[in-house]
Amino acid sequence: MSEPSFLSDLSDVLVQKEKECLNIESNKSNYYDVLTCPVHFDGWSCWPETPAGQVANQSCPDFIPGFEPTNTVYYKCMEDGTWYFHEPYNRTWVNYTTCVNTDDLSFRTVVIIIHSVGYSISLVALLISLALLIYFKTLRCARILIHMNLFASFALNNFLWLLWYYLMFDETEALFANQAVCKSLHTVLYTCLISNYSWMLCEGLYLHTVLVWAFISQRNLLKGMILIGWGIPLLTTLIYVPVRSIFGEGDDLTMCWIKDTKFEIINQIPVAATIILNLFFLINIVRVVVMKLRKGPAEGQGSGTSRSSLQALRATLLLVPLLGLNFLLTPFRPETGEPWLYYYDLFSAVTTSFQGLCVAILFCFCNGEVQAQIKRKWRTVRSFRPRANSCSATTMSYVKSTYTTNGREKV
Repeated sequence: MSEPSFLSDLSDVLVQKEKECLNIESNKSNYYDVLTCPVHFDGWSCWPETPAGQVANQSCPDFIPGFEPTNTVYYKCMEDGTWYFHEPYNRTWVNYTTCVNTDDLSFRTVVIIIHSVGYSISLVALLISLALLIYFKTLRCARILIHMNLFASFALNNFLWLLWYYLMFDETEALFANQAVCKSLHTVLYTCLISNYSWMLCEGLYLHTVLVWAFISQRNLLKGMILIGWGIPLLTTLIYVPVRSIFGEGDDLTMCWIKDTKFEIINQIPVAATIILNLFFLINIVRVVVMKLRKGPAEGQGSGTSRSSLQALRATLLLVPLLGLNFLLTPFRPETGEPWLYYYDLFSAVTTSFQGLCVAILFCFCNGEVQAQIKRKWRTVRSFRPRANSCSATTMSYVKSTYTTNGREKV
């Protein structure tokens, strides 16, 4: 559950750099007897007092991912004693393009493309799955409704991530300028992300309940699943937003909540809990299924170990480790600059963005009931399709009848 890597932990460094720059400005002496540009912090670097008409230079920041610290950045002090002002941007501007590490930039672009493609494909697959389950009303039951809610939570999450990447990489300044919209998007995004895990918990809990307690009201069980699936994310958000708003400090209040803080544990606890609970449910499910299968079909006939339950079990066994894999690997993320970080980011991009596609495949496209409904619908459509030679056959029949009536069928 981490933000884009190039923004993580950036704000702490910037605050420290700004404090150092302000300290330099307060303690400066009139070293130059000519017109100078004052000490200035541009948001990333601190520029010393520089005589008018000269170009200041220093090494590129070493804390910005994608920048090459061995390169040099330049800032011009104009003849009137002011730093260069970029008219189109309507602000003082430093040319940091010389700092860009083109190789790292290309890699980050590839990672973003993988995320965008994966989320887009997953979103399409999830929407198709939802459309199929909504269309085939004969499939409507508690288990299918839980699948539909899971698809909906993943579809929302994928759409919001695509929106987030679009805004963060194409409209960064506009996004940060409107803190209310930015923080709202961040909050809704993480609410939907937690809902993915909570609905996966509902999948495991439902299967566990059906197998262990066969005689239970499906209606009441579904109500409980809806309360858990959407209630956990909403409750987490209702705690997270006020706590971070009230107790957040410094740049945490103005940096669009990009930086991971100690408050992230509020979001991480329900995710970790759902993964642990699901693993417990799955272990117990396997134990119950094995015990009932050992009893034989005669004794376990009404025990719920149906073919569909076994299919759901296999799908859940495959899906739960995948859903929690990124979260479990987060503590083992390599440090910036280590070669393994590239492989980690690629692996994380693929597994994260294609989770929705895996959900759609396992719970819809590979679902025998859905496949049977599609085949039945296809046969129905084909049965109503007129035969290609029906008109010719009717015409020939009419001609033959007329020919017989005139008594000319024999030579």
